[in-house]
Amino acid sequence: MTFDSPREGTVDSRDDLRLFVAIELPGEVRTALNDLQHELQRQPGLNALRWVRPEGIHITLKFLGERPADHRMPIDVAVQNAVAGIPPFDLRLGRLGTFGDNAPRVLWIDVEGDIETLQRLQSQVERELRPLGFPTEKRPFSPHLTLARIQPERSRSVAAALQRTIAEAAPPTAVIPVRQIALMKSDLRPTGAVYTQLLAAPLTDATP
Repeated sequence: MTFDSPREGTVDSRDDLRLFVAIELPGEVRTALNDLQHELQRQPGLNALRWVRPEGIHITLKFLGERPADHRMPIDVAVQNAVAGIPPFDLRLGRLGTFGDNAPRVLWIDVEGDIETLQRLQSQVERELRPLGFPTEKRPFSPHLTLARIQPERSRSVAAALQRTIAEAAPPTAVIPVRQIALMKSDLRPTGAVYTQLLAAPLTDATP
């Protein structure tokens, strides 16, 4: 079973940071996803997928790209402002799916529950970051958790096995309590992406 391998990272003020805003998952949800990945890995034809380590799985709200480390302060403020008036809410694991049908690139599991509040939160993240030069994403927001990636040369050969698995699999029951969002740093390494939390912004009903 091949995993993208996260390791601990540090912030160097001299370097550019590859940033994104996300909802991190609690330990019990990561355990449920780990069990699901091992179950899926045993399915015929799926052992060639590159599985994402559970500790690296999250719900991405906004990808920011690379920015100088010493330009972080207004980004921190924008992320903290984005949670204003958003109360804590719950999500849960949903159905399996892929990006790409005949040549799948990603195997994911979507999220269900209070999607309306999730969409409002993501819209506020977009709104607060737009004045800092981060354009609004043109594609509709599609909340999901990436379970595995498929190398292009293998995508067509595993397509049928993936579709069969998606039709037959029973995703785990797990609640995702959303109590904060985080500004994350991503380091790309040969062994996979390494994620580090830089800032946490708790949700609250109160409007400043």
